[in-house]
Amino acid sequence: GPASLIARTASYWRLWVERHGVDFRDLPEEIGSLYRTSLFVMRTHVDQGGAIIASSDSQVAENSRDHYAYLWPRDGALIAEAFDRAGYPSIAQRFFDFAGRLIKREGYFLHKYNPDRTLASSWHPWLDLRGEKVLPIQEDETGLVVWALWRHFERYGDVEEVQPLYHPFVVRAADFMAGYRDAATGLPLPSWDLWEERRGVLTFTAAAVWAGLDAAARFAEVFGDEALALRYGRAADEVRRGILEHLWDERSGRFLRMIVPPDPRNGTAPERDATPDSSLFGLHFLGVLDEDDPRLVATLEAVVDALTVRTEVGGLARYRGDYYHAVTHDWDRVPGNPWFIAQCWHARWRIARARSREELEAALEPLLWVARRATRSGLLPEQLHPFTGEPLSVTPLVWSHAAFVTAVQDYLARRDAFEACPTCGSTLGTRAERAVR
Repeated sequence: GPASLIARTASYWRLWVERHGVDFRDLPEEIGSLYRTSLFVMRTHVDQGGAIIASSDSQVAENSRDHYAYLWPRDGALIAEAFDRAGYPSIAQRFFDFAGRLIKREGYFLHKYNPDRTLASSWHPWLDLRGEKVLPIQEDETGLVVWALWRHFERYGDVEEVQPLYHPFVVRAADFMAGYRDAATGLPLPSWDLWEERRGVLTFTAAAVWAGLDAAARFAEVFGDEALALRYGRAADEVRRGILEHLWDERSGRFLRMIVPPDPRNGTAPERDATPDSSLFGLHFLGVLDEDDPRLVATLEAVVDALTVRTEVGGLARYRGDYYHAVTHDWDRVPGNPWFIAQCWHARWRIARARSREELEAALEPLLWVARRATRSGLLPEQLHPFTGEPLSVTPLVWSHAAFVTAVQDYLARRDAFEACPTCGSTLGTRAERAVR
């Protein structure tokens, strides 16, 4: 009867979440509790065919006249990476198989998709203001899926699962990313940003393209395609060099958010947008620069200072001057509403920079903020009201939960590294030094 079915269902999901149990011995209970809840929330948004929808919240349709029950390849890649980190590779593999069938013949993803693989609604135009055709893409989505697939393969080594994706997906996407670049700078050509609001040459997009090309070069190497490995590796090097030469701003001493190409109609110079943006954390977690690189340190310290919400709610804004669901234009006090993703990225940065157990424990502060700002049922919205702490936009946003899971995994890995390397004293050194050890 019903009682038996409910008990069996509860037993199954208890087994599912405890099968990859995490040692939370030195973590506050609220973080462990939200970690488990986050896994459940993530799992309930995975379609049996592999699509990972961004949110099942329907209330947002009242204001936005649309919903979030779509697959964004970017969200899917980062959520799949979180599943992999947490020990659920079969779910991630299902997403990669789904994405491999979505990629356009030319080698890119469009904005977003329905779970049945049809193209979803979009506000990205196919024509620019001059009436000329443009690709309505967010190129970071293409790079991130290839990057996440490589990390999946590197972690689990499932050759027979990944090999069918090599030519129809990896090579196709890498050929596009290697070709869709400016010959003078090596950087990707303009596309829409990860926030879906502006078009240009984004630092985050360039970092994602570098990560995707680097991953493709590694795939080509292990599958014996030496010529492709060389080509993709050279393209990745050129993108990274372009980031360091053209997206670094000497005047401000930090990386730009983006460069807006000149308008050929009036001959204006390229616009250098130095707006503090949390997406610059991507330079860290995508591996473009070592966490101790002084350019990265200067950039992210400036980002944290500029985006801190100075109210009782606290947190970190998405970018300065964020108008989406804005409740005030006092940008000095409230640069934008606090976003959970931004706080989790901040936590990952602090965890990577920790050089002692004390610093590592202090790095939990942003994650404690996340856990204490979740709803009573343990859901993480996209953002919060900066004065009341009430959820704004969709609840839950699966990307928020995945960012939390990934940040907790970063903490656990860092904690274990401290315990495994007692001779290092209060420091584990740079990433390169740790790799040598």
